[in-house]
Amino acid sequence: MTVVYLWRIRKRSLIFALAHMALDRFSLARISGVSFYKSIGTGTGERFTPSDADVTLWGLIAQTDSIENLDSTSLVKRWRKIAITEERIVMEAISSHGQWAGINPFPIAARTSSDERVVAITRARIKWNMNRLFWRSVPPVTRSLHSQPGLIHAIGIGEAPIGLQGTLSVWKDSASLRAFAYQGEEHARVIQATKEHDWYSEELFARFAVVEIRGSIGGVNTAE
Repeated sequence: MTVVYLWRIRKRSLIFALAHMALDRFSLARISGVSFYKSIGTGTGERFTPSDADVTLWGLIAQTDSIENLDSTSLVKRWRKIAITEERIVMEAISSHGQWAGINPFPIAARTSSDERVVAITRARIKWNMNRLFWRSVPPVTRSLHSQPGLIHAIGIGEAPIGLQGTLSVWKDSASLRAFAYQGEEHARVIQATKEHDWYSEELFARFAVVEIRGSIGGVNTAE
């Protein structure tokens, strides 16, 4: 199973979130049954620059044999102590192409959930000399994404402020996601530009069937 945790915090808890980002990988490496993990920062995904960052929303993507085991770890409990809301998405991979940190971490499930909702994760390691060109190309696609029928919500995700970027989007069904991916004019234009300019040194696109979504990250005042 793949699980995504998203934790909304208050700005006054930022120092604790940064400490988690620096240290959680050591704890995750010792958790039984976890074969892949990435702590992530988030943002609007409008340009994928540091100015997009949302310092009140942090997350974890993991591949694990036991959601219950991971859910009960001290690592998750520590995040919950500083979180004011949590969204947990449990899902099974339908398709996964490319690599993340040298591997394809999401095995295709033998069976998938009957829940119609789907999640898409895109992730890329952008070549350093291509960052500016990439940043100029992103805004039209972002506007198209957020106006797409069937989108439930979408965020930018990243392992670092620059160069390791991606998106996580939740859709009401596969047809809505396919319409954006294959029929959207702006998205098609960027796919063509990717082929022409060879922006990425590594990229991955994965699609998941939703098993369960618990909680929500929206609608909370985080100013304090």
